[in-house]
Amino acid sequence: MTRILFLLFALCAMPVQAAIDVYEFASPEEEARFQSLSAELRCPKCLNTNLSGSDSPIAADLRRTVARMVREGYSDQEIRDYLLERYGDFILYRPRLTAQTLLLWFGPALLLALGAFVVFRIARSARDDDGPVELDDADRARLEALGVGDGDSLQR
Repeated sequence: MTRILFLLFALCAMPVQAAIDVYEFASPEEEARFQSLSAELRCPKCLNTNLSGSDSPIAADLRRTVARMVREGYSDQEIRDYLLERYGDFILYRPRLTAQTLLLWFGPALLLALGAFVVFRIARSARDDDGPVELDDADRARLEALGVGDGDSLQR
């Protein structure tokens, strides 16, 4: 029985292999550029992971593409433009300021300003409250009929 359990555990503990990308660069500056770009570019599949932290196949392809372009002498901006053309603003963690991204950039500040305005208006209306409401004779009579109070306890 122990041998069977041992075999089952041995089969369950299959070796796990993770692919490690190794890229050769001509200089440490090229390698630093590659590391910087792969940390700044977002994986199109993994919603909130950069290229260097993702193990999806598309991220591996994009890392190879970025490494190739760095080795071929493309500038960082040319690499960004190439990927933007294919994947749109989503590929960047810090999207460009364009007409389509204005709400993304300024929306939080607008919401904060709107919230501050609403709080200001509520506080101002509470401060402008005149205190107790004056009742006329008809309102006093209705309250007396409901048994809320007598004529002397109600404010004039």
